[in-house]
Amino acid sequence: MKQQEEITIQSLANNEDIQIGYSDNEIVIVDGIQQFTQLNAAHVAMNAIVICTSGKAQAQMNGRQMELHRNQVGIIPQNVTVTDVMISPDFDLKGLFLTNRILRSFLNEKISVWNDMMYIHRQHIVTMDEDEILFYTHFYDMIILAIERGKENPYHTEIIQALLRSAILGLCGAMKWMLSAENQLSIADNQLSTGKSHFQRFLDLLNSTDVKRRTVEAYANELCISPKYLTAICKKNSGKTANDWITEQVLEDIRYYLKQTDLSIKQICDQLGFPNPSFFGKYVKDHFGMTPIMFRNS
Repeated sequence: MKQQEEITIQSLANNEDIQIGYSDNEIVIVDGIQQFTQLNAAHVAMNAIVICTSGKAQAQMNGRQMELHRNQVGIIPQNVTVTDVMISPDFDLKGLFLTNRILRSFLNEKISVWNDMMYIHRQHIVTMDEDEILFYTHFYDMIILAIERGKENPYHTEIIQALLRSAILGLCGAMKWMLSAENQLSIADNQLSTGKSHFQRFLDLLNSTDVKRRTVEAYANELCISPKYLTAICKKNSGKTANDWITEQVLEDIRYYLKQTDLSIKQICDQLGFPNPSFFGKYVKDHFGMTPIMFRNS
């Protein structure tokens, strides 16, 4: 790998050092790593769920130390910078990488549990016992079976996504249990600050809003706080501004509608709340470097 790597769905699928079990425009399943050259920094552009199957690894994730051992699950949210990666010679993994759009569609309102875990409590490791690992191993075996034997089935993609959704919901349940235990301590010690609570409400509001391309002021008004305060708490809790969060979610929706649906540009423009196709086209070109049609066909 390069010293500085942009890890995307496409770069994973095309990397010869990685065993890919399945990939499409929104999901990549990694079966294992054949070679792993140390890298100085990598920007992980999508969400990642990684199970360490042997050995151990450690890295800095947005400046926070993260260490992963056998039978532990590492959870990395989108747009995180990973640096100072060190792994043991016997390290291997199984991983799931997915866009924010498909993650939200899998979890629906339960995305709040994911956001709590990632951004409020900043817990990125889930430790599992042998029975729990066996539970997810069965899911993995079923997914691989569906990939290998179900290619002729007209609902092949839907079957794989249904199995993945079930596994992620199971993991989300484990995350909720961890958060419940931690929240009891937080309530007793009054550790959940007002700022974190407002940030949590902002993420919930952003994820539940169909038309996300609104101003920071509009979101702040709904939360009954000032735009300056909303930006400050977002920066403090996630390293990103409120506008960064809004833009990321808008771009995820644009990517989904252009790549995964047959809706016309005008229909997508209306769906996402853009004033007209011309403005939408300029927005897409500014962020993706190409027109909506070119991006759809790329």
